[in-house]
Amino acid sequence: MSVKIYTTPSCVYCRMAKEFFKKNNVEFQELNVVQDDKARDEMVKKSRQLAVPVIDVNGEIFVGFDQRGLKKALGIA
Repeated sequence: MSVKIYTTPSCVYCRMAKEFFKKNNVEFQELNVVQDDKARDEMVKKSRQLAVPVIDVNGEIFVGFDQRGLKKALGIA
């Protein structure tokens, strides 16, 4: 399973999503879009917006921390 999360350092929902992943033992790649222009461009291409977090679960895109949707995509009960 491939999980990427596009974040900014000050984003509260980004922190909540990362804690959710850690609590549920989900490995993820974090990309800081403030420091990484390539990651920011990739995020905008995937989501068509600049809002964070953007979470990519095997190609399924979530904008914001959608815990219910993430649980479903990740197979978490």
